[in-house]
Amino acid sequence: MGVLSNVLGFATFGLAARFGQLGIQKRNIFSNPGGHVIAMAAFGFAGYWAHQWDIRAAEIIAEKKSALEQRRRKQIAQAEALGSQQLAEAE
Repeated sequence: MGVLSNVLGFATFGLAARFGQLGIQKRNIFSNPGGHVIAMAAFGFAGYWAHQWDIRAAEIIAEKKSALEQRRRKQIAQAEALGSQQLAEAE
């Protein structure tokens, strides 16, 4: 998912949350547009942060997966070496 769609999605949610807040307070929705901008900016930043975290989490997972594969290959090589050594001693 792209940065723009993430930021716009979170900003739209922020605007809806602001409308919900004003609705609960029974205030006019269009009385203070500056509050809408602040809510959208704050939630938009949260969307940007979520996107950056998603990218970083994917990198961390790829690094861990690579390390796990290398460790497994090393363990398999050691087990095969040990098995061939035991077969050579048995003969």
